[in-house]
Amino acid sequence: MKYASTRGNVAGIGFIDAFMMGLANDGGLLIPEQIPQVSVAQLEQWRTLEYTELVQAIFELYVDGEIPSGELKQLIESSYATFRTPEVTPVQQLKDDLYLLELFHGPTFAFKDVALQFMGQLYSYVATKTGQKINILGATSGDTGASAIAGLRGKEGIKICILHPEGKVSRVQELQMTTVLDDNVLNLSVEGNFDDCQRMIKELFSDIDFKNKHQLAAINSINFIRIMAQTVYYFYAYFRITEPGSTKKINFSVPTGNFGDIFAGYLAKRMGLPIHKLILATNENNILERFINQGVYKPDQFKMTYSPSMDIQVASNFERYLYYVTGENTEQVKSFMQQFAEKGEIVIDSAMLAIVQAEFSAYGVAGELCLQTISKYNEETNYLLDPHSACGVAAAEQCAGQAEITVSLATAHPAKFDEAISLCGIKQTFPDAIAELSNKQQRQTKVDGDLAAITDELITFYG
Repeated sequence: MKYASTRGNVAGIGFIDAFMMGLANDGGLLIPEQIPQVSVAQLEQWRTLEYTELVQAIFELYVDGEIPSGELKQLIESSYATFRTPEVTPVQQLKDDLYLLELFHGPTFAFKDVALQFMGQLYSYVATKTGQKINILGATSGDTGASAIAGLRGKEGIKICILHPEGKVSRVQELQMTTVLDDNVLNLSVEGNFDDCQRMIKELFSDIDFKNKHQLAAINSINFIRIMAQTVYYFYAYFRITEPGSTKKINFSVPTGNFGDIFAGYLAKRMGLPIHKLILATNENNILERFINQGVYKPDQFKMTYSPSMDIQVASNFERYLYYVTGENTEQVKSFMQQFAEKGEIVIDSAMLAIVQAEFSAYGVAGELCLQTISKYNEETNYLLDPHSACGVAAAEQCAGQAEITVSLATAHPAKFDEAISLCGIKQTFPDAIAELSNKQQRQTKVDGDLAAITDELITFYG
């Protein structure tokens, strides 16, 4: 298995090199040169596997022998030993036609742990094998930062810096990042919003001299290995709710702002998992909904919402999907991305839009509906949804057809977003690990939202 850029100027990259490169050196995103195909017979063989066994079976298709099977197994088992349930991502039934895929049983109570616990182990593995220093750089709308820091804190030979938008993450998300005092961790609280943080991250990775000098590695979903790790739970959930030979139409409803989690589902579908429809759930920052419904990708005015992890206007994984919807046409992708850089929008033709709408539905969940959904399911099923998971459930109710079953992704524990839960008049009990955060010492550095200020901090930190 080799990896190539969506923009066509990087190709033939091995698994570990793709992992370490993160953003492709031509500014594009890395994707496998061929998506592995899984037969119906192979799917049935995987049906009875435990979660870590399924991870290994899928990873072997992408690692292509670069990591010996025994060492890969050890990495996987170490990654998921940190989860609070051996199922890792258990499935709960809410209604006859609606299931919830719980992705918040990792150390930071968010779906990002599923990928980032593995990536932390893999970075440590590479650092140990090669003896090289690795400097991780990432931006977060809330959950990525905490998960990445949890996976990399205290690891020898690794430093990690995370940018988060000041005042635009939940209090728990902020505390999960800033109460980690290990010397190899730097939190930068940046004036601006997540899109500003993400843009500066991409600019730094696109500066090849700076990237190489400071040995930068990516933790955001611009790194394909994060997408790969998230693909696994789509297979796992499908196996939990179907029987062998099932012909049921299975949808997945995915709360997403950066198009990473839902792209993992798209990848699973391209591999051969029989997903009927991918439902994209978002909030008032609904650029992705407009693209799927109208074929226009254009940022609007940024809005703060009850689901801050989706408060994103420019989705970093969108380029990966463009690559496939254009028929893997790298020249067309480059043209689209140049158009976006110059004019601030991408408009696809009717033929491409028909392809998009055959694969996706989308619904932007306004704040009031989000809160109503939390209250409704708490009253009717005694299940407490966090606001992002509530967006997924609300979108499923709007978009799923009759005689279809939908798995909605529960991306975070409600304790991380008590600001929204309390507005519903609900008093929740906090897990000990979250309740104890407010008593811990914090450490963060506040910086202006410009590239020069960020660069100065990084040079000092990375050395």
